This record gives sequence, C-alpha cells and structure tokens, in this order.
Amino acid sequence: MAGNSQRRGRRVTSKKGATVGSGGKNKSGLAGKGRTLPADERPWHKGYSGTEKLPSRTAWKQDKEKRAAAAEGRAPKIGKPGTKDTTWGKGTKGVKPTKNAGRQPSRGGGGPRVAPGRRSNTPKDAPELLVGRNPVVEALRAMVPATALYVAQGIDIDDRVNEIVRTAGDRGIPLLEIGRAELDRMTGGVLHQGIGLQVPPFAYEPFDDLVAAALEHPTPLLVALDGVTDPRNLGAVIRSAAAFGAQGVFVPERRAAGITATAWRTSAGAAARVPVSQVVNLTRALKACQREGFVVIGLDADGETDLYNLEAAVGPLVVVVGSEGRGLSRLVGETCDMRVGIPMVSDVESLNASVAAAVTLAEVARRRAAEA
Repeated sequence: MAGNSQRRGRRVTSKKGATVGSGGKNKSGLAGKGRTLPADERPWHKGYSGTEKLPSRTAWKQDKEKRAAAAEGRAPKIGKPGTKDTTWGKGTKGVKPTKNAGRQPSRGGGGPRVAPGRRSNTPKDAPELLVGRNPVVEALRAMVPATALYVAQGIDIDDRVNEIVRTAGDRGIPLLEIGRAELDRMTGGVLHQGIGLQVPPFAYEPFDDLVAAALEHPTPLLVALDGVTDPRNLGAVIRSAAAFGAQGVFVPERRAAGITATAWRTSAGAAARVPVSQVVNLTRALKACQREGFVVIGLDADGETDLYNLEAAVGPLVVVVGSEGRGLSRLVGETCDMRVGIPMVSDVESLNASVAAAVTLAEVARRRAAEA
C-alpha cells in the first residue's frame, strides 16, 4: 500500500463505529426523585409541623422564631401542627402561600437583589453631593447645611478654593481629601472641578403644621407649585416667598422638584427660613386651605382677573404657580377660586415660573403695605 499505510497505530476501518452505551447501568440515575417536599413535611426544616421528634437544630429554630414572633406581636413563620400551611407574617387561614413564602432572606439582607456591576436606586433620604467651585462657594455663603467637604488631591488652588476650605473650617464641616478618580465615581462623571459638598436630606414640614402656622399671622400667605420640575425655579420661588412675607411653600411629592442642593443654592439660604411641605395630592391640599378660609388664586397668562385689580390680596391667600411648560393642570385650575394674569406691555408669550411668582408676591406685598 502506498503512503504510510504500514505505520504503527494506523486506522484499519473506514469510519468510527457506534459509541458504546452504559448497557442500562445508569437507568436508575435518569429516573425522577419524586416531588419536592414542602417545608412542613421536612423533619430537618424549622417549618416542620409533623408529629415525629424534631432534630435539636430544627427545634431550636422553631423556638427562636416563636419567641421573636411573640416579641413582635405577630404569628410565627412556621407551620401549624397538623396542617400543611406555612405562612409569613400574620395568619392567612385558607390562603395558599406564595412560591417564595418559605424562603429565608439572603445573607445580604432582605432587600431587592441587584445585578453585579449595577447600582440600586438611590434612597429618597440619601445625602446629595453638590459639585463645582462656584456652586459650593455660593452654598457655603448661603449657609446651606453640609456634612462633609470633599477636595480632590492635587487640584489647582485659587481664591474660591481658599474661601471654601476656610468657610468649611470655620463652620466645623469635616474636610476629606480624596483621589480624583474616587470623586469621579461619587459624582457619576459630572464635572466637579475637584470640589464636592455633601448636604443632608431636607427636612420637610408637615402640611397641617404649615397651614396652622400661617393662620397665626394677621395676613396669611402661602405659595403652591403645580408640577414645577426645575429645582432652580423652586429655589427662586422660595427666595421670593421669604422676601415678600410668605409663611410657607408646598409642592407635590411626585412629578415635581424637591429641595435639592441646587434648590438650596438658588434660594440663597431662604430654604432654611421658609418652611416647605410636600403633599400627596395638590388638589386636596388646596381644598383644605379653602376650608380654612384661604382664597386660592392660580397664575395664568389668560386669567380673567388682572393682578393689579386683585382685591383678595389683602386677605388669607394661596398663590399657585404652574409648571414651566404647561402651566396649571386641569384639576388644579378648576380648584382655584380665580385665575390671575400678569399684564405685560410687550407681546411676550409668558413669564418664567419663578419670575411670575416674584411679580405676584411683590404686588401682594405692596397692596398689604398700603392697607396697613
């Protein structure tokens, strides 16, 4: 034969033969093992509710759960003797437990699982980091509360940085020098210029207390924001409210700006003097003010009442400022006692929300001063 047909270990067949099987020896390994026993049928599980003697470890777990449930005033998270019902929390007789009802929380806690490399949503009450040299300088000048000052290593020192460090030291704010990469991570890649100021979450005033405190004044005045989403507008409105004698501001909890570091800075420290409340439903809050004797006016470019003819300005008043784009929402507009327009000389379509609030509050303050 030609070629290397005489080599040792040569193939003598034309193709590979059939693979040798197990001969039925592994047949038992392919058979199912039956249903998975629920917790109340496993003697080694703490939820076991049978009659046979429990292992010491399981008995100890059941006793521990019963003591914890008694201390918290709830039903124990174990199966009831003689039944197959294992529930979590308060008893739900006749209700089938959910798929994950008997599972224990992971070692990392009972919160939602987060995929590796991804961060969960920031908690509502988490502190905020205000970045940038000018914003931080202005925030410190406005006496915005702060819990820490972060300074990147090796930054260029200028007059603003010197003022920031000196002011933070005078106020007793901890100064932490960190790497620039770490500050990049903390700010999410936002341009920070090597400076970051950590401010605590804002403490909102309960709405009922806000209204009660306003009624103690001879001429109560409140400001409501209907869907204003820019924190700079919110801060500017708070600043105008403080300047013209308003006793408080209230905003919706959802789809509206809250008191952030930006709002703090824009208010020039007025947020520390004017109480701010968050309400679940703005329409219900306005109706509550009306029941207390307030006249609710909504700022509208097409309002039927001229601002300069607003006779209600001298009494208890709530000024409602609409959002930046759509103005007053339908329900809020229908709730207002009247819609007030600001007369303008030129054909400007509308004023900025914070500017309109400032003009209105200034006219209200002027009328009240003239009546005094």
